[in-house]
Amino acid sequence: MIAPALIVSSLVLLPALAVLAWIDARTYRLPDILTLPLIAAGLAAALWLDRNIWLHLSGAALGYLVFVGIELAYRQLRDRDGLGRGDAKLLAAGGAWCSVAALPLIVLLASVTALCCVFALRLAGQEVSARTLMAFGPFLAFAIALVWIVQIASPGFPLYL
Repeated sequence: MIAPALIVSSLVLLPALAVLAWIDARTYRLPDILTLPLIAAGLAAALWLDRNIWLHLSGAALGYLVFVGIELAYRQLRDRDGLGRGDAKLLAAGGAWCSVAALPLIVLLASVTALCCVFALRLAGQEVSARTLMAFGPFLAFAIALVWIVQIASPGFPLYL
């Protein structure tokens, strides 16, 4: 049986992720007006659910800093943007909701899903190159949602912190 607090928390997180994925897929933007409150809500949920707040705080900070580092390094190497700051804020939200331990799995799931999408586009005959724009937010949102659902459905799951 899933606790009511987990259901309420899911009713905050999952629709927000769906909206963010939809917006990013259409505009290539993840608005601060949605991502920043989602980070705060994740930290509040961690407190409400009596989880180790430091693991969730460090998840938010590390998620943000790692993606900002990748963004800046890519821009330095390629002289163009490859990852947006909104993606960093969305990963910070993922860390706030799912904890620092979940970050590698979230990034792996999002990356593999994005690569599968690229392969599907190529198989469908669409040209996809290094210059093709592709929003990463929908893949991040999917991965965060999937990890969250596994965490709440399986309290013994190793990433349940």
